[in-house]
Amino acid sequence: MSTTATDPGTEEPQHKRKFTFPSALTILAIVTVAVWLLAFLIPSGAYDRNDEGAPVEGSYHRVDSGQTFIDRLNDLFLAPVNGLYGIQDEKSGVVGPDMAGELYGSAGVFLFVLAIGAFITVVFATGALDRGIGRLAHRLRERGAMLIAGVMLVFSVLGTVEGFAEETLGFYGLIVPLMLALGYDRMVAVGAIILGAGIGVLCSTVNPFATGVASSAADISLGDGIVLRFAMWIVLTAVTIAYVIRYARRVQKNPERSLSGFLPGDREQTAADAGEVPELTRLHKAVLVLVALVFAFMIFSVVPWASALTGDADAKPYGFELGWSFPQLAALFLCAAVLVGVVARMGEQRLSSTITQGAADFISPALVIVLARGVTVIMNNSKVTDTVLHSIEGVVKGTSSGLFAIIVFVVNLPLAFLIPSTSGHATLAMPILAPLADFAGVSRSVVVTAWQAASGWMNLWVPTTAVTIGGVALAKVGYDKYLRFVWPLLAILFVLICAFVALGAALT
Repeated sequence: MSTTATDPGTEEPQHKRKFTFPSALTILAIVTVAVWLLAFLIPSGAYDRNDEGAPVEGSYHRVDSGQTFIDRLNDLFLAPVNGLYGIQDEKSGVVGPDMAGELYGSAGVFLFVLAIGAFITVVFATGALDRGIGRLAHRLRERGAMLIAGVMLVFSVLGTVEGFAEETLGFYGLIVPLMLALGYDRMVAVGAIILGAGIGVLCSTVNPFATGVASSAADISLGDGIVLRFAMWIVLTAVTIAYVIRYARRVQKNPERSLSGFLPGDREQTAADAGEVPELTRLHKAVLVLVALVFAFMIFSVVPWASALTGDADAKPYGFELGWSFPQLAALFLCAAVLVGVVARMGEQRLSSTITQGAADFISPALVIVLARGVTVIMNNSKVTDTVLHSIEGVVKGTSSGLFAIIVFVVNLPLAFLIPSTSGHATLAMPILAPLADFAGVSRSVVVTAWQAASGWMNLWVPTTAVTIGGVALAKVGYDKYLRFVWPLLAILFVLICAFVALGAALT
């Protein structure tokens, strides 16, 4: 048996494994185990509840959870199952898959996410939305400010109604050449795309993946607080568009002030370099009209019109109000997906496979919601949720409603970084934050608005989101340069958000 000596100088260098941020599913799995272990250390307790199920301030008292180690181990094992279709027993309050009572799991939201995933995928498969945005950009290719405002407004509208974010990555190949042809730099394209969609998501009015999930976890309607969120969307969108246009004009007037600089050939590009975008066909126009009608009807179906128009939260609903929730909305988007496919003449085979693929593509955020709900089941069954509430109750006491809303916004900033999934973040945080709003005398809808603003604000710049990192990479702009560009806007938005949530809290 012979051996061969290896010269140390000729050894191949070992590459260090690059750290990658864990996925939302991995983070929630770790959180599940951590919360399960902490439940052994946190004392069990409970609040008395009023007729609406809200905790009564000052009524907290210690109770025995009544759980054995085997019971707790079973809760850990069944956490994802309970997170989907766990039933809460009416007498004991314990959640389990074989109990009798009300649904505690997030099956309704789970199916809704899959349904809207199918709908969005079918819409994109028709090519109507991509081509519509492309036509808008091409028509405005010689009017710089209008191009920036038009693109950002469309992205913002899509962001506020359906969480349009990752889908923007496909538009860099069109928008970057157009901006360069108008005498701008690549940073203008980055700002128009990332900030346009991002500000819409930040000010989500009915975005199902942010407002929808958070409202469900807070046990309120998707339409609650829509007036505040709509006003916030108008103001913050206008400010963001003005910020990008101001920078664009500065670069156009003096290219030396560009933060991103110019690559070889950037200054020689013309409008023709962006390429011609195909015309919209009648089918494409029909699909776009149908998509607009579907989202308009969704908004109509969830808004509590009597409360929104009178300002009285207890106003008797008008006769035309539908008061729809997630089961009806899931059915709406499934039917709409089929209708879009029929209008676009996709054919039975292609439509079926596209709907299936759409649901599959959105299974990840749907599972995140289930896992996060499973964590709350563990806390509920071990009776530690109210103990956590009680530990924070003292902080809320004596705090003005406006300050409370700002605190909710600020507290959620680091949580948004640690839990990059908006759906998972909402499902985890709302069971704690919503009852705190009751103690502070603030509407739960304000808490939802403050939470989603924190999540949206962080996602405008954190390096853990594909929208930001992928966007600057596609535009060939350094991430450090993007941070230099965006930080003044972040400061402005921070102040405006605090003002809006404080005002919303004061008005409620």
